[in-house]
Amino acid sequence: MEVKKNSVKAWFLAARPKTLSGAAVPVMIGLALAYTDAQGYEGNVFSWTAAVLCLLFAFVMQIDANFVNDFVDYARGTDDSATRLGPERACAQGWIDVEKMKHAIAATTCLACVVGLPLVLYGGLEMLLVGLFCVVFCFLYTTHLSYMGLGDVLVLVFFGVVPVCVSYYVQLHEVPLHVLAASVACGLVVDALLLVNNFRDRDTDRVANKQTLVVRIGPDATLWLYLSCGVVACAIGAVAFTLTGHQLAALLPLVYLALHVGTWLQMKRLWQGRALNACLASTARNIFVYGLTVTVGLLIL
Repeated sequence: MEVKKNSVKAWFLAARPKTLSGAAVPVMIGLALAYTDAQGYEGNVFSWTAAVLCLLFAFVMQIDANFVNDFVDYARGTDDSATRLGPERACAQGWIDVEKMKHAIAATTCLACVVGLPLVLYGGLEMLLVGLFCVVFCFLYTTHLSYMGLGDVLVLVFFGVVPVCVSYYVQLHEVPLHVLAASVACGLVVDALLLVNNFRDRDTDRVANKQTLVVRIGPDATLWLYLSCGVVACAIGAVAFTLTGHQLAALLPLVYLALHVGTWLQMKRLWQGRALNACLASTARNIFVYGLTVTVGLLIL
């Protein structure tokens, strides 16, 4: 791919816009739950301003995490353009000057803080602590925790529990059990993306001493874990949504599950190499379908 250095196209590719669906889906679900539950409250308690701020914060933090990942992996030599199996990365390809990437990381981190700060008006001072944790673990993930096999735990927390529960909390100032269950289900769905990414990179990660969960448990167990993430997520959601009277939100994700199983079969067939990038794209699509079906199921009363 021909990309002019430090161009708008280069920055667009470095931001990895395809990953933004993974950031949007948890917030969508949390807000849909809050909007639905708010109907039982007196007055108009749902704030669209807070909803937009939650989405913007999630988007900016995702871009920030992508920049950090791009820079750190390049600096460590993990992203070798000759051996890399996944999509091309900006620093490794020379699309973005390394010093400019450092400045971009500082800028996006500051922007995330600016965007997230007004949420204190809706969720209280505890939002400062949430924001701090998001920023800190954004850096710790790439620099340390992903190399220790803790990436999947962080995805469950920061792409499931935190965004779903916080998006709900800033609206209604509580986190009921069904919201917590929905957040865990969402985290499992999003973690499938990390699993297929690390499944593809398992050989190069092993050489780089990057002890991902896939490297630790092996490819066969990873395939079953990938399948289980979707099945368990739908089961948790089905119970939580049915018990709270949202039967449609329990049923519609079966569309997602069918797609998830199809991608799992594709992973088994392709097994390794760059061909697995097709499974990465399919998984990203599946995550969006899950978020859309749950959201629609919740909003259609």
